[in-house]
Amino acid sequence: MMRDSLKDKQWFDKWVKFDEYAIGEYIKDLKSPSGNPDYRPQFIFELVKTYWYLMLSRYSRGDAIHELAQYFPPMLDAWEESERLSKDIWDKQTQYTRNAWEVNFDQYINCFWLVGLALALEIPNDQWQRLLVLIDNEGEDELLDRVIASRSPSRKIGSKLCHAKPYQRLLDAINAPKDQQAKKLKTFVQKWYFELVRQPKKDQPKEVEAFFSKRPYWYKFHLNSIEHGGYFGYWCIEAVAAVKAFELDDSLCLGHPNYPGDLLRPNGPSTHPEQVKQPDSDLTAREEHASETSEKNTGHFWSRIFNKVKTRLNG
Repeated sequence: MMRDSLKDKQWFDKWVKFDEYAIGEYIKDLKSPSGNPDYRPQFIFELVKTYWYLMLSRYSRGDAIHELAQYFPPMLDAWEESERLSKDIWDKQTQYTRNAWEVNFDQYINCFWLVGLALALEIPNDQWQRLLVLIDNEGEDELLDRVIASRSPSRKIGSKLCHAKPYQRLLDAINAPKDQQAKKLKTFVQKWYFELVRQPKKDQPKEVEAFFSKRPYWYKFHLNSIEHGGYFGYWCIEAVAAVKAFELDDSLCLGHPNYPGDLLRPNGPSTHPEQVKQPDSDLTAREEHASETSEKNTGHFWSRIFNKVKTRLNG
């Protein structure tokens, strides 16, 4: 059963197929010498992101939860290779602005999502330890460090929130008395998407001002055409991470269009309401649907789109 409320199954069939094709193309390209060695770490990291896009798209489509964990091992392999190559290419400041949670909002969310998926899917300990090395930033953020410490008790806990908006609400839910946690968690989930749009900090260091993101790069992706990127769902995995880590009551969140409750209930039934009508036409009017049916035409279609993506990334 479809879990996403903004797109139909045809949309996710298309983008799951694209992500699978893109992964194959990335891997094939990486077997050849790079024409631009300085770009190779970023190119490999685009492969890393495609793995988690695929996990989220398949969740949105309604695929079985147990099938999502298969993408962790190849994703970790690619991420480790990207990090290995980047050490000889990016200076310390570049490394900092790319990876530090405090200045890179997108990276903070990415790490929170991957921690949440890892906890919910209960990935093996060797994969979990590799993930922690890659996300790094131990002791930088009270909320995410505490979530991680639920599985790794020796984790150093930060003394502040890197991004109070919207995450103070989630921290409040965790810290609330037991009888108030469910209501506060629901408030966080309800406010989460809209409060991802932020204003720059007044004390933002000049060297990272240009790097500051007012909103995540995937915000409003559902309005994009196929030429500009694939929507994979708006899932508040951060809430699922907290529920798994602290055994919060999420009953008031079940059925909310941003709450991926099925991640915590792999054997069903689904926590998402059945879609009784097609997604609103205003949200899908600009979508381009592929009609190629033969293997040759399908391959040409995805190759054309993937080449556009690579061209945009090489910018």
